[in-house]
Amino acid sequence: MVDTAALLAAYDEQMRMPPRTVPTGVTYEHDGPLLRIVGAHMGRIRAPRDVGVTGAALDRLIARQRDYFRARGQAVEWKLRAHDLPADLPERLVAAGFEPQQPSAVLLGLAEEVAAEVAAAPVLPEGVVVRQVSAAEDLRRIGDQQTEVWGFDCSWVAADLIARVSADPGQITVLVAEAGDRLACTAWAVRHTGTDFVALLGGTTLPEWRGRGLYRAMLAIRAREAVARGYRLLHVDASAHSAPILRRCGFRDITTSALYQWTPPE
Repeated sequence: MVDTAALLAAYDEQMRMPPRTVPTGVTYEHDGPLLRIVGAHMGRIRAPRDVGVTGAALDRLIARQRDYFRARGQAVEWKLRAHDLPADLPERLVAAGFEPQQPSAVLLGLAEEVAAEVAAAPVLPEGVVVRQVSAAEDLRRIGDQQTEVWGFDCSWVAADLIARVSADPGQITVLVAEAGDRLACTAWAVRHTGTDFVALLGGTTLPEWRGRGLYRAMLAIRAREAVARGYRLLHVDASAHSAPILRRCGFRDITTSALYQWTPPE
């Protein structure tokens, strides 16, 4: 029987902050209990489960982040989990002009268990080849594929991947499933050095290729690699599309997460 409370405790202890290697062109700045991530396509705020301030002091802390990025003319997102404290933090973010986005299921899997569950991953469709990539040209193609699938500009994905590979290629594994000159599915894994965790990201499949085993095949490759590298846990902030697949592969729900975004007025 898996202790989901223990999984949540490990997540809170180890996965609140980004990996130690800072992507090229990005800086980490501390403001009290918060980590402010500067230099990406938008600002990001990461925090412990309990930010440790309430009331007017919390309002000032929130406003300081908003105003910092307002001065830069840049949007900012604050990542919040359902069990975060204080309990009125969501309402205070909204009062400061942050808008909640669609929540995601936070799923954790035991790497060895998931790898065993997907050991018999579906055979790839004829003509589809999976390969690991790191060249900037391939990473830009991933951004284009994500833009095509989601219907909005995801060029920032390519920039983020390029910055991560540049900073430490050993921290990240980027995979593409190619069908001719098309990227049918893309996914990557970011290893959090010094923790038990590998974060599984991307996982985007062209509509015409869904339901043909590509997502599960990418999951199998990343799970096996995590085990081989000595990582114990896998983490996904899962959409409504991917969550059911992940649950069938042994992942457990531990909480939900949502991004609260502030965008400067035009």
